[in-house]
Amino acid sequence: MARHLITSALPYINGIKHLGNLVGSQLPADLYARYLRARGHEVMFICATDEHGTPAELAAAKTGEAVADYCARMHGVQTTLADGFGLSFDHYGRSSSDRNRALTQHFAGRLADQGYIREVVEKQVYSHADNRFLPDRYIEGTCPNCGYDKARGDQCENCTKQLDPTDLINPRSAISGSTDLEVRETKHLYLRQSALKGDIAAWIDGKADWPILTTSIARKWLNDGDGLQDRGITRDLDWGVPVKRGDADWPGMEGKVFYVWFDAPIEYIGATAEWADATGADDAAWRRWWRLDQGAEDVTYTQFMGKDNVPFHTLSFPATLIGSGEPWKMVDYIKSFNYLTYQGGQFSTSQGRGVFMDHALEILPADYWRWWLLSHAPESGDSEFTWENFQQSVNKDLADVLGNFVSRITKFCRAKFGEAVPEGPAWAPPNWP
Repeated sequence: MARHLITSALPYINGIKHLGNLVGSQLPADLYARYLRARGHEVMFICATDEHGTPAELAAAKTGEAVADYCARMHGVQTTLADGFGLSFDHYGRSSSDRNRALTQHFAGRLADQGYIREVVEKQVYSHADNRFLPDRYIEGTCPNCGYDKARGDQCENCTKQLDPTDLINPRSAISGSTDLEVRETKHLYLRQSALKGDIAAWIDGKADWPILTTSIARKWLNDGDGLQDRGITRDLDWGVPVKRGDADWPGMEGKVFYVWFDAPIEYIGATAEWADATGADDAAWRRWWRLDQGAEDVTYTQFMGKDNVPFHTLSFPATLIGSGEPWKMVDYIKSFNYLTYQGGQFSTSQGRGVFMDHALEILPADYWRWWLLSHAPESGDSEFTWENFQQSVNKDLADVLGNFVSRITKFCRAKFGEAVPEGPAWAPPNWP
């Protein structure tokens, strides 16, 4: 019996997820977890809601709720929908948990001790109308790379290019829509990814079995232009993990929080610790999945995600683990997916475009959706969802082909065995090689 750790990319808390999110990470991860369990292996399948950063604050502001209350409510909604789709998580955690907060602050302290954190005085956009700095997704504008006019200040969802807010053309506040913006100085912490480039490159070079999609994106960010850049890991926000150096305060960082893309991948570890808490186990139970010095040396770790998440999981999160100088389990295989498009355009949570998980379950039971999505998973290229294709595929492959097969077998069994199901030996998991 082998031990397998499986994680799927954390869905943002800012609303109900669409079918593109589902097929790009959670659903194929669930299929793999079920397959491994059926073969008798020990599996730890982890996911969680990603609750920090701008999306949570903006979504809560729209509903008039306190951000903590909004996140708690939406975690319940997403948990119910995950159950409705039969996603077999061992634990579905929350990045706002005490476990993740402590782990994030621990990693920051370790990175600082190892010399991989530097303080940077940088220029950031300030909104006079909102009376505040506007980090990341609080700014929208035109992408300088592809011309998409709804690009966010951290990444363009159209071309996936990572951005800084000051890169955007014709920027505007995502809160008020105001263009009365000014660039001011503020101080932040940066993870010195550039100092870890050699370690990360060597690690990626050792993953010859990874999908080309995964390695091509990773190497692009490693080598294009000036290569791997240092990345800001703090933000001027109210909601998030407070900036501390382990348990100690961090002078000059008062009132700041860690960047969501710093703390979110750490929640894979945090959620496993939450699982131990929820099951009454001790810390040794989760550490045996994550610490090489405490039992994780025989674990195979597989991550599932959409291609837009690849840079953070092949560069930033590995930089955090390697830079800590501690024996953490690194991912063995990253299964990345292209996009599932909708009727000729992109699915979009922020724009409400596409088929969303709650509406899908109102239309048909989960198995219809699971089958269609997995049979059209965007592995070698983008796939497209259209209602016409969905209808034709269900009618032909399920109703006709599978239905005909079931009908023939049922009639055969009835003819040979009457109305009684024949006796058989007790079922046991197969002893496959």
